[in-house]
Amino acid sequence: MNASLLIGLVCFLATFSLGSTLQCYKCSDYSGRCSYTQDCTYEDACLSLSERGGKTIRRCIRYTDCDNARLSQMFPAVSGFTYRCCSSNLCNGSPATMISTSFLGLLASFAVFWCCLI
Repeated sequence: MNASLLIGLVCFLATFSLGSTLQCYKCSDYSGRCSYTQDCTYEDACLSLSERGGKTIRRCIRYTDCDNARLSQMFPAVSGFTYRCCSSNLCNGSPATMISTSFLGLLASFAVFWCCLI
């Protein structure tokens, strides 16, 4: 009985997450920390663009715009930058934020698994 409950719960959660929108951090600052989030609409990626001067821009973006030439057009005031595009919730955070988010997800998975065993 517990195994079928666990399988049903996993299937429900997988189906539920398919309909949700992508969430990305949204900010433009020099600190590297970002606490604002946004629900993306037609965009399908999160952008983290780091300017050579230390400023970091985080936001939703179309995945097709994630190339050097297109980003140079979108951010003409930024002379030199590195960027990363990703497509999972809040994946454009700082490395410390991403570790804590991954840890919380892992912890929640263990909690669900533990509850189903009891």
